[in-house]
Amino acid sequence: MTESAITWGIAGLTALGVVARPFRWPEAVWAVLGAALLLSLRLIGSADVWAGIFKGFDVYLFLIGMMLLSELARREGLFDWVAAIATSHAKGSPRRLFLLVYVVGVVVTVFLSNDATAVVLTPAVYAACRAARVRDPMPYLLVCAFIANAASFVLPISNPANLVIFAGGEMPSLSRWMATFLLPSIVSIVVTFACLYWTQRRALSEDSIAQDVEEPTLSHSAKLAGWGLLITAVILIAASAMHVDLGVPTFAAGVVSTIIILALTRQSPVETIRGISWSVLPLVGGLFVIVEAVNHTGLTALLSDRLASLVAHSQTQAVGAAGLSVAIISNLVNNLPAGLFAGSAVQAAHVPDTIAGAVLIGVDLGPNLSVTGSLATILWLAALRREGLHMGAWAFLKLGAVVMLPALILSLAALALI
Repeated sequence: MTESAITWGIAGLTALGVVARPFRWPEAVWAVLGAALLLSLRLIGSADVWAGIFKGFDVYLFLIGMMLLSELARREGLFDWVAAIATSHAKGSPRRLFLLVYVVGVVVTVFLSNDATAVVLTPAVYAACRAARVRDPMPYLLVCAFIANAASFVLPISNPANLVIFAGGEMPSLSRWMATFLLPSIVSIVVTFACLYWTQRRALSEDSIAQDVEEPTLSHSAKLAGWGLLITAVILIAASAMHVDLGVPTFAAGVVSTIIILALTRQSPVETIRGISWSVLPLVGGLFVIVEAVNHTGLTALLSDRLASLVAHSQTQAVGAAGLSVAIISNLVNNLPAGLFAGSAVQAAHVPDTIAGAVLIGVDLGPNLSVTGSLATILWLAALRREGLHMGAWAFLKLGAVVMLPALILSLAALALI
């Protein structure tokens, strides 16, 4: 067996471990084990290991900053307040509540990333549904899962996978980003809502919501957290407009906001730091190392050549083929490793923005097909389990096929029109 075949085998097993989590070990364990095995077998040198890890530096800073802000807002009750306000404004209408939760999910995903929607908004929505004596909270919780991916390419900050795809390359300026993704994002959000509502229409018609839901009072510390999030969003949008990498400003905004709010409220930082999912960092780092090893086998060059030939034959066909292929692969191996491989191929092929956009849409929106498609969906599933709820893989797959495929096809069509 050649070294390339062994490397591909280890990469495949690592992806399987991340998705399936054998022995219930965390996803990060499998990513780190895969990277360590490649190093121990001398399939990759220590210099290449550090090179792979360093490529994710901007992503690590972005994740830390966003996790700090999200955890701070969660602890101060900001998301609980937002969910409760949406429930009270539903005025007893399940359909109105469904729409309001969807709108809140769009805002949180766009400005705080899809992981925040999965981790923080999901339990807040469940708590609000329980307070409103909702019979079946699942339609509203499904909103959190699907909008977390459907709205995740509105801005570069909406999904860590966006940074992963362009890691080691050039992140498009905000003007280029909006020119490429604004219309497909609108299509994705609208079509996902329409399809998801259609699948849940019977459950919503049979549901009931209490009309006497009390609107909670927003605490002073929660207001401060809200201002921190708002200022951070403005800073990041400005950074994107000035073509500045997003990791440093996100990290700085998260750290400064946390220090100020904890100092003003005289709280210890220990609980906030404990609430952060630090395991995400070695997960991403391990995957970067594995992609670095696979790049040395020539697989990335092969993919980039294939992509370039598709573009030369027909750019419209290349948009559809690239977007659909990456979407399927993302559901098989999870969109983080898929995004890393696809991003490397896109950068090597030097394809037009439209083709790179199709790949990114496949990585971001495609995972709405399965519960293991994206880190956000995996985190959403874990949030459900903590509340004693269950969503089977087959049930989600049937739902995802109805919701994701039309949204993906029409979003790619909108991109091709551009």
